[in-house]
Amino acid sequence: MTDPMRLSKRLAEQLGCSRREAELYIEGGWVSVDGQIIEAPYFKVEDQRIELLPGATATEVQPVTLLLHKPAGTPTATDPASAQAQLSQARHWSGDDARLTPRDRHLARQTALLALEPDVSGLVVFSQQREVIRTLADPRGKLEHEYIVEVAGEPEEGGLALLAKGIGHRGRVLPKAKASWQNETRLRIVLKAPQAGDLRQLCEAIGLQMRSCKRIRIGRLSMAKLPVGEWRFLGEHERF
Repeated sequence: MTDPMRLSKRLAEQLGCSRREAELYIEGGWVSVDGQIIEAPYFKVEDQRIELLPGATATEVQPVTLLLHKPAGTPTATDPASAQAQLSQARHWSGDDARLTPRDRHLARQTALLALEPDVSGLVVFSQQREVIRTLADPRGKLEHEYIVEVAGEPEEGGLALLAKGIGHRGRVLPKAKASWQNETRLRIVLKAPQAGDLRQLCEAIGLQMRSCKRIRIGRLSMAKLPVGEWRFLGEHERF
């Protein structure tokens, strides 16, 4: 029996490679301990069987951006630890065509961007990529956000036109919004840089009550067929 040792150190000794190279093998999903893939370099091992899988390459797991279809009734995780937990609890969409195998490293140190209120469902972005974080965290908010809003009540005559001009409500001027009816109870609303409560107040300002709300698009990126509670990778050629 040997003393417990970090997997990365044991693997480096076994292969005669550097500790960093061993860490890359582990984080890339190329190392098994007693037949189980372990992706944590700090995992403690004793006398277990450690194997490097065929085809292993010591390459760094590249930063990624993840798109989650957040269900209503759950808050958006706002710190890296809770973001990792939220993404772990969600499922990787089987229809994802990004051709990437999810790794623990993909879920770690994710920054939540453009968070949704707990009662709002739809597209939420988590990213490790600096250029995506810079774009979506821009306070000038040039990207459009598109929502589908279920409403009740009788709207004020000409109310949708008032939303497009900018309307005051409860002592503040609400952001300009393009709105159109999808059916008798469903509105499509598009606006830039929405703040918490804006959608509900836009509806109230013209005599409607918001029953539910779902964000379906940010900039050029649509949520499309991503199922509720599942996530996918942002594609290599997709842009916001």
